[in-house]
Amino acid sequence: MKKSTGAAPALPAGRIASVDVYRGLVMLLMMGEVLSFQDVSGLLPGNRFWAILAFNQSHVAWTWLSLHDMIQPSFTFLVGVVLPFSLASRINKGATKTALLTHAIKRSLILILLGIFLRSLGKNQTYFTFEDTLTQIGLGYTFLVMLGFCSRRIQIGALIIILLGYWLAFALYPLPGPGFNYAFAGVSPTWEYNLHGFAAHWNKNTNLAWAFDSWFLNLFPRSSPFLYNDGGYSTLSFIPTLGTMILGLLAGGVLMSNSPSSTKLKSLLITGISLIAFGVLLHLTNLNPIVKRIWTPAWAIFSGGICFCFLSLLYFIVDLKEYKKPLFFLKVIGMNSIAAYVMSDGGIRQFITDNLYIHLGPHYDQVFGIAYATLISGALTLLLLWLILYWMYKRGIYIKI
Repeated sequence: MKKSTGAAPALPAGRIASVDVYRGLVMLLMMGEVLSFQDVSGLLPGNRFWAILAFNQSHVAWTWLSLHDMIQPSFTFLVGVVLPFSLASRINKGATKTALLTHAIKRSLILILLGIFLRSLGKNQTYFTFEDTLTQIGLGYTFLVMLGFCSRRIQIGALIIILLGYWLAFALYPLPGPGFNYAFAGVSPTWEYNLHGFAAHWNKNTNLAWAFDSWFLNLFPRSSPFLYNDGGYSTLSFIPTLGTMILGLLAGGVLMSNSPSSTKLKSLLITGISLIAFGVLLHLTNLNPIVKRIWTPAWAIFSGGICFCFLSLLYFIVDLKEYKKPLFFLKVIGMNSIAAYVMSDGGIRQFITDNLYIHLGPHYDQVFGIAYATLISGALTLLLLWLILYWMYKRGIYIKI
């Protein structure tokens, strides 16, 4: 057995069930895209209930957020939350820091390659892109592990440097001049969501991250030159995304501490509310807008605060009050999140949906009318996906990287 590099932190008794439930909720929101609330809302114009559901199952155009916009930051945040437990467990089993860093590098590469693979499905060639959830996590994960060995003070310092430095880099990048070709950037100068004044430094496809991708992504083989991302997403978002993971790392440190449960809950909740307030302040003062698509520092802070609040709520319900059975279905998903991610993002979901039409008939989903067709087919697809994950859970099969 390898010798430990030092005294390992003591692990709390049992598993933090709320983390699994939170991860399961996040993945359920992602898998739930198959319900296609937007299709239902489109066929029922004027129905406010379905309009609200449709809004929260899609991304906002630029600033602020919908519930759907919280999927990626939550998944990212939870990577940081579980890291202290993972490191402590491995160190207690004799792993050295060198071994842990080697594992982190391997995991980073796998996450990046898996993200590229999933984005390349259905393409004629490898589609090199680095803005998806798995790739963004992979790009920052090794740095996160390195910070996992550091003190809380250093982790907070790194968070401040990352977010402040990223803010400054965008702020110093020049705004488009009079002769700027907006068509080249895929955005109109009169787009209704364009920001003005100082906040214009974070406008869609006219910012530092877009300029970087215009160079970087064209270094890879492409069917046509990269000009812009339709959604405004960017590779460099992995830098503030690392900030979100550090926030999760700090939250994991709270959960792993020897403090009373009530103190942990209070700390998580106060931190969450404070971060939300600070993020809103940055947005309203025009210092930095809340934009998920380019992961502005204000977004990292604001969404991180929401993640803290989600975690505190579930920690209270699941771990303190022990309401676990009603949320068991989320635990099943959360304990196999990589498998759930691949099934919701890959061809498995479509394979199930197609076969339901084959075996149940082309119109089985219209039993309640055509407006609710995607709800019927989507709900059955979602059920079958969950049953696959349940089968894996019962047999102790977990896909880990």
